[in-house]
Amino acid sequence: MARKGVRDLWKAKVEGKAVNSNPGAMASLVKKKYVGTILGVDPSLRGSGFAVVEFASGGRQTLLRSETLKQRAKVSMPQCLGNICEKMLHLLDTYEIDVVALEQTIYVQNYQTAQILGAARGAAIAAAAMRGKEVFEYPPLRVKQAVVGNGRASKEQVAKTVRTLLGHGALLELDESDAAAVAMTHAFTG
Repeated sequence: MARKGVRDLWKAKVEGKAVNSNPGAMASLVKKKYVGTILGVDPSLRGSGFAVVEFASGGRQTLLRSETLKQRAKVSMPQCLGNICEKMLHLLDTYEIDVVALEQTIYVQNYQTAQILGAARGAAIAAAAMRGKEVFEYPPLRVKQAVVGNGRASKEQVAKTVRTLLGHGALLELDESDAAAVAMTHAFTG
C-alpha cells in the first residue's frame, strides 16, 4: 500500500474520513474531534465578518449565524470600534460560545493600515475578554491550509470550501466565509 503524504492526510482529516497510516508515524494527526461552538471573527474596521459554528460529536458542523458588520466611511473610528465590540457582545450573549477564534493581522506595508486593523482586533478581543472567553488567533496562511489545503488559496476558494464543508446552500460573503474558516481552523487544528 502506498504511503499517504501529509497533504493527503490533511485532506482526509478535513473531509472527516478515516486516516489510514502507521499509528506511530502520524500520531499528531489522530486527534479527538472538537465538540463545541466557536465564534470565528475576521476583524476589519469597515467590514468585520462574524460566524458562529457549532461542531457536534459526530463530526458535523453547523453554521448557526454569519454576518458582516459593514460601516460607512463617515462613521468615526472610535464609533466603528464600539460597534465591533457591541456586535461581539451581542453574539456572545445570544449563543453559548465556548471559544473565540480570530484571524491575525496580515503583513501590511502601510503602518496606518496595520494600526487600524490592530484596533479592530483589539475591540473584538476586548469583548471576548469581557465575557471571559478564551481567544485563539490564527494567521491567514494557516487558516487557508487548514480549510482548503493550500496556504495561497484565494478568498473565493476559501468561500467555496467553507460552503462545501458546512453543507450551506448559498455562498457566504467573503468576510463571513473567512470568519467561518477561522472557526473551522480552530476545530481542525487548535
